[in-house]
Amino acid sequence: MNEELYEDLGTVTLTLDNDEELECEILAIYPAGEHQYIALQPMTDDDGIDEENIFIYRYIYKGEDVDAELENIEDDDEYELAVDAFDEILDSDLFDAEEE
Repeated sequence: MNEELYEDLGTVTLTLDNDEELECEILAIYPAGEHQYIALQPMTDDDGIDEENIFIYRYIYKGEDVDAELENIEDDDEYELAVDAFDEILDSDLFDAEEE
């Protein structure tokens, strides 16, 4: 399996539009096109993972001493590019797992 995707990258707390906070596991930070993206999977109240939802955001790293920023992806074509790149990571991992 691709260890980059499954190694513990930590968690992020998202603040939703209704001011609700949602703790998410970081699945991957990866490039696609001109930007970096982050794939997040929400955690449930019982410290499990919400297997049905994955959130993709534009990821802007500003340096070691500054928090990274997450931006919504407003453009449909850019979002599709980011999702396709993440799907390729998942497909590659599944292929690698089958070979082992």
